[in-house]
Amino acid sequence: MAEILGISDFEKKVGGLARSNLVQSGAELAYLLRHDPAFRGVRREHLIEAGKRVRLKDNVELFAKILSEGVGGNRFQFFVISAGPREVVCSALEGIVPPENIFGTELDFDSETGEICAVLRVPAGNGKVAVLQELELKLQMSPDRVIYVGDGSSDLYVMHDVNSRDGHTIAVSETKSIGRIANRTVLSDSAVGVLVPILEDVLKWDSLQIRELFTSYGLALQDWDKISTDWITFHHNG
Repeated sequence: MAEILGISDFEKKVGGLARSNLVQSGAELAYLLRHDPAFRGVRREHLIEAGKRVRLKDNVELFAKILSEGVGGNRFQFFVISAGPREVVCSALEGIVPPENIFGTELDFDSETGEICAVLRVPAGNGKVAVLQELELKLQMSPDRVIYVGDGSSDLYVMHDVNSRDGHTIAVSETKSIGRIANRTVLSDSAVGVLVPILEDVLKWDSLQIRELFTSYGLALQDWDKISTDWITFHHNG
């Protein structure tokens, strides 16, 4: 978005908002879009273009396909909850995830100028918890059937919520705060890597079954290192 508009200090603006605790973690862009003069020129078409420039992980489409087809007789419904503008997320995942399964920041645009005139809803922090609980109610799904995947600080609240109600949480980044909360952490360039803890921890598959599933989709599981990482820091006294 910053590239499209020629804004050079986006990271500095976001960092300042994060340090100020003025907005929920993850909601910084929504705040800038509504209140920062540099972003006043943003229109819906800019958001859609920004989505097309998003670099997705490898095999995102295959990951969605495997979930939609089901695994071992188990059915999955795949939803995306993001603090990013919904237009950006829908554009990035076009043809992969149905728009009705995507929940992002909802913006209102002026009918005459096309300018963003209001932020209607931001699924960040506690906002993600609210969306997830609405989905559970709509789908008549018990909380222990929820598998939540997150990668950043805006996922902390919802991961705590999922864990407290016997769901399963998976971190897909090295962010320490997320790693401490998640049941498992998976680091992979491929989106299908998330299936490993789902198959192993939730469905109780063994490594042979997991490898055979990936093989059936034309993927060879080459490197699978299972390590536990302790984050330790020492300070000198005196």
